[in-house]
Amino acid sequence: GRLPGQYALLRQIAGRAEVGGDGWCWVQLWLATTANLCADDAAALEHDTALCDAAADRGPSPVLAAALADRAIWLTNLGRPGEAAEDARRALAMAREIGYPTGEVSALGALSLAAESSGDLDGAVQLARQAAQITAGVPGVGIRLCSQFLTSTLIAAGDLAGADEACAAGLARSRDAGDVFNQWILLPFMVLLDVHAGRLGDAAAHLREGLQLIMRTGAWGVMLSSLDSCGFLCAATGRPAEAVTIWVANDALARQAGGADDPEWARLRDQPLRAARHALGPDRTRAAEERGAAMSLAAAAEYALMLAEDPGPPQVPAPPLGQLSARERELVTLVARGRTDAQIAAELVISVRAVSSRLNRIRHKTGCRRRADLTRLALAAGLV
Repeated sequence: GRLPGQYALLRQIAGRAEVGGDGWCWVQLWLATTANLCADDAAALEHDTALCDAAADRGPSPVLAAALADRAIWLTNLGRPGEAAEDARRALAMAREIGYPTGEVSALGALSLAAESSGDLDGAVQLARQAAQITAGVPGVGIRLCSQFLTSTLIAAGDLAGADEACAAGLARSRDAGDVFNQWILLPFMVLLDVHAGRLGDAAAHLREGLQLIMRTGAWGVMLSSLDSCGFLCAATGRPAEAVTIWVANDALARQAGGADDPEWARLRDQPLRAARHALGPDRTRAAEERGAAMSLAAAAEYALMLAEDPGPPQVPAPPLGQLSARERELVTLVARGRTDAQIAAELVISVRAVSSRLNRIRHKTGCRRRADLTRLALAAGLV
């Protein structure tokens, strides 16, 4: 789970390697994965494309097969499943040619996701099951990765019981192995499946676990699935305003990152989102939507964590804002929107030192020591 923080170090390593050499290629592959975990699929695609271009004349190799399979996943995430399927087929043929079972698993998984995104649900499930059958010569993390592919495709195909079984088994194996990578992805699936099975307490617990894991490791690129699953939990627990807010925040943040909405999650979201808007009426719906659209990724994550801590109707104690001046409330709002001290200084036309001094005064008045605590304060008070 420590990979998201290594992007800068990996770039330094790449700068010391011979372009096109084996070491350089493997570093590009890890840079692509790290960029994806940092919510930048466009950068991930650039790294893998550079690798593929540099290695194209060297013949089949494990690193090229892996890059093609990964690139297929980023293309699917960016809403380009046709191109993704083409890359995944090339990766599959190459992995089989050189006897690289891990690459074969990745390529089949990428093909299944592209098929799912294109609406070929039966084909997607078949490909995911095929990937799961390959175990010889595949490291444990690759075997556990198949749980992601199978859970996703079974949900898309409407087999929620099968998805529940696959997800629970994969999550248990990932926890036993200390595999944070697969827990990042499987926990939001588990929340959705818990909600549909009526296990709302379990859904809240899984959501808290996933959010805390992502926030601790800085894997912001996988946060959007957790935000989406939070919306389902809010809708199921009678909190329509919170459901609309978190779903709109999720949509706005996904568009900022250049990603495409998952068609199956969009289909599952359609009815509860309609019901939430109907329950709120036009004015309250508009207010909830405006609040969600204004949230930064960090603010949305803290908001989802607040909602997950109490799966019933929200009962938030009155925040200590009475002691704050209008300007201090403005500073708290800007912090919650993800602004740095330098950005706040530029926006308010004051010095960075003045910003730091005022934030220290706010911390003293409110007891909120961390920026995350100030973000929660703003959210609880409705400033964001």
